[in-house]
Formats: sequence, C-alpha cells, structure tokens
Amino acid sequence: MPSKSKYFNRVSDEILAKQLKASGAVLIEGPKWCGKTSTGINAAKSILFLQDPDKKDLYMQTVKTLPSRLLVGDVPRMIDEWQEAPTLWDAVRFEVDKRGKRGQFILTGSSVPRDDESISHTGTGRISRIKMRPMSLYESKESTGEVSLKSLFDGNLDIEGESKLTIPQLAEIICRGGWPDAVVNGDENYLVSKNYTDAVISLDVSRVRGVAPNPERVRKLLRSYARNISTLAAISTIQGDVSQNEGNLQSTALYDYINALKRIFLIEDVPAWQPSLRSKTAIRSGEKRQFVDPSIATAVMNADPDKVLDDLNYMGFLFESLCTRDIRVYSEPLAGYVKYYRDRNGLEADIIIELADGRWAPIEVKLGSADIDSGAQNLIRLRNKVNSEKMGQPSFMMVLTGTPYAYKREDGVLVVPLGCLKP
Repeated sequence: MPSKSKYFNRVSDEILAKQLKASGAVLIEGPKWCGKTSTGINAAKSILFLQDPDKKDLYMQTVKTLPSRLLVGDVPRMIDEWQEAPTLWDAVRFEVDKRGKRGQFILTGSSVPRDDESISHTGTGRISRIKMRPMSLYESKESTGEVSLKSLFDGNLDIEGESKLTIPQLAEIICRGGWPDAVVNGDENYLVSKNYTDAVISLDVSRVRGVAPNPERVRKLLRSYARNISTLAAISTIQGDVSQNEGNLQSTALYDYINALKRIFLIEDVPAWQPSLRSKTAIRSGEKRQFVDPSIATAVMNADPDKVLDDLNYMGFLFESLCTRDIRVYSEPLAGYVKYYRDRNGLEADIIIELADGRWAPIEVKLGSADIDSGAQNLIRLRNKVNSEKMGQPSFMMVLTGTPYAYKREDGVLVVPLGCLKP
C-alpha cells in the first residue's frame, strides 16, 4: 500500500478536492504508474483494494451477490482497480443517487479497458472524471515555480526567475520520465520507463477489446511514434514504418492499434487550433504525434541521456514533448486545452493553450538560446494574423526554453525556462 509519508503533492489534488465537492463520485483516469492510486489514497477516508490477494475471491463473490456491501465505509471511500469488478460502476452510481450526497466515492484503476457490457449507465451527472499524467517538473520539485501559468493568464506578466536545470539534466529527466516511482527513488537506470513500455507492448494493448495481440507490431508502432515525436507525421508515414518486413498493414488495423494506445493513455496526440484569422489561410488540421511522457520515446528507442545529448536536434523534439506534458498538467486547473498551430505558409506555434472562457496563449518551444529571437518573431506574427475582434488578444506570448533565466523581452514576449514554471 503506498505510503502517505512519501507522497509528493500533485496538481490533481486540488482538482480532486473540487470535484468531490461537486459530484457524488470521481473517477481518476490516466496511464498506469502515474500516481492515481496514491492520489486517491491521499484524499480517501476508507479504501477497498480489489486486487488484495487475500481477499480478492471474497470481494468477487460479494460483487455477484451484494455489491453494495463493498461500498460501506467512511467517505470518500476509494475503490482501487474498480474495473476488476465492472458491476461496481452501476452500484456506485445507484448508491450516489440513494444517498443524495457529494464526495462519496473515488474510483481508480489501471486504465486498461475491460469488457464493459456489465455497465448499464454512463454515470453522467453522478461520476465526474479527472485525468492524471506523469509528474510535471513542479510536482517532482525540479522546477522552482517562480512563474505561474495562472498568474500569467491573470495578467501578471512582469516575471523573473532562474532555473537550476542544465541541458544534461534535462536529458536525464526526459529519459527518466515523470513516473512517481522513478522520481521518488531517483531512477538512474531508467528502468521504470523501460519496464512500463515493455508491459504495454507485451500485455496491455492486447487486453484492449477488439485488438489482435501482436507485440512486435506494437513495438514498431511505438518506435515510429518515437522517431516522429512532436511532428505532424502523416499516418501513411507511420503505416510505412510498421509495415516494413511484415507486408502491408491496412490503415484500419493501424488505427485500431493507435486507438488502443490512446485508450490506455499512452499516446496523447495534440490537436490543431483553428482560430479565426484576418485573412484566409489554410491551417493544418492533422494531429501532432505525442506520448503522454517523453520517456516512452527514449525507452522504445533504447536511448540514454548520452545518446540524447549526441543528437541535440532530436533532443529538441523530446524537449517539446516534455514541455507539452507539463503544460497539459498546469492547464488542467484552468480548464485549459493544449493544441498547436501551423499554416500553409509555415507559421507555427508549438503549443496553444486555449481556456474554456476563450482566453488563449501561444508558446514556442526552444531548447537553447540561439532560437529565442525567431520563436518570439513567430509568436508576434501569429498574434497579428489572428482576428482579435473574434478571438481577443493573447493573454501572453511565451518562448518556453531549457535556458536559465525568466524575463520579459522589450517586444512583450516572455522567455520562461521550463524549470521555472508551475500551474
């Protein structure tokens, strides 16, 4: 059982607390090993571990005869690995209706979907959902947190700060990933990310309904994604990579595998931003290829920090993946969505944060200092191209870097090291 004494505070803690006040039950979903169970334990008053080997048979028998008995306990009551007994979903929903109170249950699971025929109700209105990802640099205590994303959206743009992270340290963080076990125990061999990726390839994808087990094909797919990380690689490019030495892989089968990897939260592609522009311009609409954590890419490519540093061009794409992960984590409390922009003229912004209330902010990712000027110029060009009467002015423009210092440029663009950022 995870220990509260070793618990690192997560951005999801605050989100979970708010959702428990608004809903009868909360489902925490996300990739395996990202900390869902520990976060649930930290908020729960009683816990049911369905995979407890000493009690599992008893629990499964109780589910068949009297599932409501397993819901008895101090609230919020956490049910870990709830998908082991899908009947409990309907039992929770019914119990929430019967009690008429909020904050009753927390559901967590491995995120590997199982046969859901026994679930008769979606839980809408009773069970809310929050998404967790691997730990951001602020959560792992590697960001100073001197620049707040929320504060920037509130208009506080006079920033300063100093990141303690060097480029070699960022390479180590990319390979280690944000997996809590790796962070807490100082994983120097990067085995957590490698073991996670191997488990996905060998077991998890084949458990997704409707996908034929083929570990070698999954590995090829992940390697193609890793080679094309943070790019707009066409599906035909990935299809060609996977089809090598196997004959032609039909696009429908490829989509099945990609969708399976999305359903277990391994792949998290970035959608395109479609703003209103001052003049007609064709905007790219494909998805940018992305993992939920950059360590998946290095694991499947068998790359350690030295190999990453030997190819700084590729490290730039991996660094964008790291930035995307952290911006997604920091945007969650703001009800923000992460997108990208690119048009036919080559104008781009690596990340667009779009809030539910319409506010938006473009971000260019630059690992080193040499490209900060070009990144800032791109952001200004984009701001001038967007129809501000319909979209409003951006709340801020940011170049997100691996450099040491945070500051505001004379043109108003913010330069922020990833190692200074927080929600």
